[in-house]
Amino acid sequence: MRTEFMKKAGPHARYASTSAPPFSAGWITELSYSDQQPGMMQMLLLPLLQQLSLQSRWQLWLTPAHKLNREWLQQSGLPLEKSMHIAHSDRYSTVEAMVKALRTGNYSVVVAWIHYDLNEQERGELEKAAAEGQAPGLILRATSSVKTLSRPVNPLKIQSTLFH
Repeated sequence: MRTEFMKKAGPHARYASTSAPPFSAGWITELSYSDQQPGMMQMLLLPLLQQLSLQSRWQLWLTPAHKLNREWLQQSGLPLEKSMHIAHSDRYSTVEAMVKALRTGNYSVVVAWIHYDLNEQERGELEKAAAEGQAPGLILRATSSVKTLSRPVNPLKIQSTLFH
């Protein structure tokens, strides 16, 4: 991402070390995770979420039937007062809920668990909504639901303490 920003802003652009990276364009990223790599979330995903929590906007977690573990959020340095959780609803699909949430611009990030591969139309809708709301969307998927690819996969681990 930083490289992308540097290309757009020019070769002399720099970040101020105290400011957040430029997430104003919005984007969608899919991450797969496995119980066999327990430290990956702490190392990769958590710093991004902590950085995004510096914004005045909320963080939205769209989860399956589990509840987020409030103690884990606090211990991870993520603000409870700016974290919103919605468990899976039959009214909307997770993709539809994510599109609506991203489009509002109310969230610094929308995190969702989606157990299947997105089709082109779904991905396009999510990318457009992320750009409109100027917010990133993170799609998390357990490796048990990810199709085996011909190239190696580097999944992220979502620790079980995330839910209670």
